[in-house]
Amino acid sequence: MRIISGKYRSRRITAPKGIKARPTTDFAKESLFNILSNWFDMDEIEVLDLFTGTGNISFEFGSRGAKNIIAVDISNLSYRFITSMASEMEMPIQALKADVFRFIPSHNGKYNVIFADPPYTHAQIESLPSLILKQDLLKPNGILVVEHDKEVNFESEERFLESRQYGRVNFSFFE
Repeated sequence: MRIISGKYRSRRITAPKGIKARPTTDFAKESLFNILSNWFDMDEIEVLDLFTGTGNISFEFGSRGAKNIIAVDISNLSYRFITSMASEMEMPIQALKADVFRFIPSHNGKYNVIFADPPYTHAQIESLPSLILKQDLLKPNGILVVEHDKEVNFESEERFLESRQYGRVNFSFFE
């Protein structure tokens, strides 16, 4: 994976082999950040990255100047890798080892952007937006982005804004 823009533009990051994750493609990530850059001043936002996996999205936010990033994943290997890379690049990323579905109900932070990239086949993927939005983790004018495959449709969800498709990657946006 590589960082597309910002302080670490074009830097390649090689995640350990044992991380079981599907990093967001460069094409989809670049499109996502083009959208988010039109909504937010990147160096003023706080981000919650759920199911962070390799930290791909967190590192992109960090490179672009986000001031606070919380990266949550259940994998100890992901936690250690993200902690190490964030320290090496001096990014404001705090990695947390936690089950996202247990973390959300007990968390009370507020974020401009929440990005969730659960495994596409996760049994609870369709309940994720309502769980996050019910917990009131978004700041005013904040955005929740859920990455998913084409089989999942969130259009009937409350606070759904739009969905975008980039190859096999789909992003649904909620306010």
